[in-house]
Amino acid sequence: MDGILNIHKPSGPTSFTTVARLRALLGEPKAGHGGTLDPLASGVLPVFLGQATRLAEYLMEHPKSYRAEIELGVSTDSYDAEGAVTGRNDASGIGRDSLEDCLKRFRGDITQTPPVYSALKQHGQPLYKLARQGQAVEVESRPTSIYRLELTAYNPPFLTLDVECSKGTYIRSLAHDIGAGLGCGAHLSGLIRTSYGPFNLKEAVTLEKIETGVSDGSWSVFLQPMDSVLALWEQIILTEDQVETVRCGVGLSLEAKPGSLRLRAYEKTGMFLALLKFDGESRLWHPQKVFHPAITVPEKRPIP
Repeated sequence: MDGILNIHKPSGPTSFTTVARLRALLGEPKAGHGGTLDPLASGVLPVFLGQATRLAEYLMEHPKSYRAEIELGVSTDSYDAEGAVTGRNDASGIGRDSLEDCLKRFRGDITQTPPVYSALKQHGQPLYKLARQGQAVEVESRPTSIYRLELTAYNPPFLTLDVECSKGTYIRSLAHDIGAGLGCGAHLSGLIRTSYGPFNLKEAVTLEKIETGVSDGSWSVFLQPMDSVLALWEQIILTEDQVETVRCGVGLSLEAKPGSLRLRAYEKTGMFLALLKFDGESRLWHPQKVFHPAITVPEKRPIP
């Protein structure tokens, strides 16, 4: 049961409860998601099973895409529709040209302050818990990147944006900052994650489909190879002797040095074996993570 499920999370449940339900359905204790979606948000939620959980961190290297609906003129303390209203202003005079000019400020590398009501931690406690207790919360601004920001619809006071961004980007903060830039305030009224790295909404499956698949024994057709998240890594095919060396945790000397300091390694059969990292001192490629030979992918396929 080593692989990744591209789950279509509906609006309402938390990411945690979605994963918990999958654990119960599949009887797989090792399961975790690759990036939290707020309860009101829906869309792509990659869920890692078995040994694939050891690769979840590498999904964060990939960009994410969203379709965001923003309501102008209404500000909330959480920057979304769940929060308490903190301000109301007339946004009827904001035209499309003014909106397009404002969006220019948020394309490229920007600095963003995450919402107070977020899962970020202060002194080991999630910020949202501290905020709900009335405690003072300090949130530091952080750099992030907006690769694409397109206005796809504008029906005042609502606008729809297509966003492609880097890790650490808060679409709620983006909505809030757009409202501040326009001088009327705003909040995120709806959000769909349309893609995350190799996973997209068109291919995402609902929990109901997984449940049906468990009943008739066909659910594994939805399981994607766990090395799907490593497409940005260079790959190498090892000889039988090299495979045994890696399985023993011993570093390899490779004649041709790849263009990267990290590699995904495979057996000749196409079986994913390990992550290798180059050590400049020893000049060897050391196994960073080795995966048990019993792991399988849904079916034999060419090395990506």
